[in-house]
Amino acid sequence: MLARKSIIPEEYVLARIAAENLRKPRIRDRPRKARFIAKNGACNLAHKNIREQGRFLQDIFTTLVDLKWRHTLVIFTMSFLCSWLLFAMMWWLVAFAHGDMDPSTESTRTARSTPCVTCVRSFTSAFLFSIEVQVTIGFGGRMMTEECPLAITVLILQNIVGLIINAVMLGCIFMKTAQAHRRAETLIFSRQAVIAVRNGKLCFMFRVGDLRKSMIISASVRIQVVRKTTTPEGEVIPIHQVDIPVDNPIESNNIFLVAPLIICHVIDKRSPLYDISAADLVLQDLELIVILEGVVETTGITTQARTSYIAEEILWGHRFVPIVTEEEGVYAVDYSKFGNTIKVAAPRCSARELDEKPSILIQTLQKSELSHQNSLRKRNSMRRNNSIRRSNSMRRTNPSLIVPKVQFITPEGSQSASET
Repeated sequence: MLARKSIIPEEYVLARIAAENLRKPRIRDRPRKARFIAKNGACNLAHKNIREQGRFLQDIFTTLVDLKWRHTLVIFTMSFLCSWLLFAMMWWLVAFAHGDMDPSTESTRTARSTPCVTCVRSFTSAFLFSIEVQVTIGFGGRMMTEECPLAITVLILQNIVGLIINAVMLGCIFMKTAQAHRRAETLIFSRQAVIAVRNGKLCFMFRVGDLRKSMIISASVRIQVVRKTTTPEGEVIPIHQVDIPVDNPIESNNIFLVAPLIICHVIDKRSPLYDISAADLVLQDLELIVILEGVVETTGITTQARTSYIAEEILWGHRFVPIVTEEEGVYAVDYSKFGNTIKVAAPRCSARELDEKPSILIQTLQKSELSHQNSLRKRNSMRRNNSIRRSNSMRRTNPSLIVPKVQFITPEGSQSASET
């Protein structure tokens, strides 16, 4: 069959498609840089080409704790199974060397030919006896005798090895369940950071909170800026870390994290953000890493929570809404508004320009006050208009609400009579 021909000529369709493609501007997004620290605190780092793998076996306990749970459970199970099988083989060899496996000697056995282990006549029974010895079950059917000194030595050796395996594996399981980063799951950070004016200075701010009632003792916050830099000699440093100070009136730099707090960094001459304006922030290839450290009150283990903010996650001219209120003598925290922000007046220039020209801040605040007053006037006028329209509509719908007009007419006769 022949293909159906379109009513519109093909040349016209192609020309129209080409014209539409030319009209649409092609916007190419800037390639996003890989994060050094993810939002959940995980390090985005892959270790490759490690030649000295034996160094991990020198610290076997830490290696076992760092493994994933499925690998730890496999090692936990195989360590006990291998030890039971190993000593089952040893018990079977002891019984075989003593002649306890020979069925002919069982009928002619006298009091003089006592077996090393009673009721051990096969490898299966030797395996069951190995489990009973190491786990100290003791069913009573199989037991040791004083006939073989070698069997007593194997018994002592198996008890020592079993205690070592129990200590290592149970300690590993306990450390994996009580790891410090488990406590960090209830330490939360705001999804976005803000830059606004506080006390006449541009400040970088974010919010941190603790969902548990048990507190973090000696909690401290550190902020680092990670960016790619090039030295005057031409050396490229892909991960250049710079510490920036945190505005804290306490000299020890500790915080009392009983309720969500807004951590503030004043953008001054010491800050890497000193020369960055609102327009330059979008083009910056930087990452601000936040590290919260403290001691868990219930366990005494030091914990650490991490997160990071890239340029796209920093809101210029915003402020966090208050979430702590006093209700019936108790301070209540509304975590549904934990990351909510509102737009406030803030100069779009850098902190350096603001220090050189303080009038910029005054002009920005004046403009914001004027715009606020204008918005209030418009809102009030809209409310008045809405109320008038609502009253007019009610009068139209309900004729009984219309007030009748009353006219006072003075009779002419009475007026003339009064004049006479």
